[in-house]
Amino acid sequence: MPTQFVESSLMPQLDIDENSSYKNLLETLLSKICNLRLIQGDFSHCTLEVIFVDSQAMREINLAHRGKDSTTDVLSFPLECDFDFQPLDGTATFERLLGSIIINTELAKEMSENYAHNIADEISLLFIHGFLHILGFDHEVDNGEQRALEQHIIESIGLKQSLIVRVQEH
Repeated sequence: MPTQFVESSLMPQLDIDENSSYKNLLETLLSKICNLRLIQGDFSHCTLEVIFVDSQAMREINLAHRGKDSTTDVLSFPLECDFDFQPLDGTATFERLLGSIIINTELAKEMSENYAHNIADEISLLFIHGFLHILGFDHEVDNGEQRALEQHIIESIGLKQSLIVRVQEH
């Protein structure tokens, strides 16, 4: 599991609709995460796609990809490739898509109301959770590594309880 650091100059680019009201929020959040120096790697030639959907679209995605006929708050689809992205002549680098994070904004709004914080905080929590999945963490099978790292990130940047902790308490 990655446990070192990524400088903000080495962070991935976010591919988010330019008209999204969350673009600046998530770019700032990603920079803060990288500045915590908890994740190892050079992602400067990588792109991370973030897609915002409603509950119905998320239900359809969840059914199609996970066989679950229900909506959910966030899904991550990491891309795993084991080849070198440098061109043979060494003149330029290729952009690499790390994966996609899909966030259900309707459920995020509902959850922000239930947990008495604003939607930007909830979107941030969902993004952090999804980003760690993109990086290979999996709280469903690990020994608490994702939970610990997620909670550390959240506390370090002043957010509330992580998704994993919330689910485990209910």
